[in-house]
Amino acid sequence: MGGQPFNPEQFKAQQRQMWDNVAAGWQTWWATFEQGAQRVSDKIVELADIKPGDRVLDIATGIGEPAITAARRVRPNGRVVATDISPQMLAIAKARAKSLGLDDVMEFRESDAEALDLPKSTFNAILSRWGLMFLPNLPAALTGIRQLLAPNGRLSVAVWSTPSKVPLLDLAFSTVRKQINAPAPPAGTPGPFALADADALERSFSKAGFKDIRIETLQITFGFDSPDSYTRFHQQIAAPIQAMLSSQLEERKKQVWNSVTEAVWQYADSHGRVNLDNEVICIVGKS
Repeated sequence: MGGQPFNPEQFKAQQRQMWDNVAAGWQTWWATFEQGAQRVSDKIVELADIKPGDRVLDIATGIGEPAITAARRVRPNGRVVATDISPQMLAIAKARAKSLGLDDVMEFRESDAEALDLPKSTFNAILSRWGLMFLPNLPAALTGIRQLLAPNGRLSVAVWSTPSKVPLLDLAFSTVRKQINAPAPPAGTPGPFALADADALERSFSKAGFKDIRIETLQITFGFDSPDSYTRFHQQIAAPIQAMLSSQLEERKKQVWNSVTEAVWQYADSHGRVNLDNEVICIVGKS
């Protein structure tokens, strides 16, 4: 089993391209996704103890969460800086902030989460919702993030739990892998489940110098009108799956996606509606 050694810079360039490619899909599915996901934004903003006047940084904001939830809390004289590696995602986030009348307290920056060019000891809180799992060098990133926090500032983060507890993602991922005989990624590879070990995550925070670390798990439910709807959601927003399927012929892709639809039927009720319960790990630490 040779294979190329992991190249972080190449990985980040691919990430930028992948998330740019699915930005429009995220815009399409945002309302459906946020029905389940908003509770996670609320929880990590609450754990970060964000108040009016605070300065907040959101890392890997995608199309604007939890930055927008935080922006509502910091008004009128606070500030939220939201960063992401994908310019297309940020463009949508910016438009959303404007449409919600929050652009006066928000600033958007294209930035690599492992190389944040921001003044040290500046932020009362730093947030990331489902972003840290995609960082190739988490220890260095966490150390850098801690330096951006003001004394007693908080880093509050959400990551996915283990695959078996996250059918929203794992059902599609494992079905696609099985269909195309793709091996599971090696341990330590960045991806949706890379930080699913809560104890290891807590140790990473501790090593980076965070104190008073607390972990909470949260159960959230995502609903889809039908198994077809679940599959379309992944076709349009799941950048890692699109990457896995990129070398397949169109006809084969269709067959694979049909298998995903079949697999999700086990979760459908008598009306064909699909509800998926998922576990999220929330962690907060002080600088």
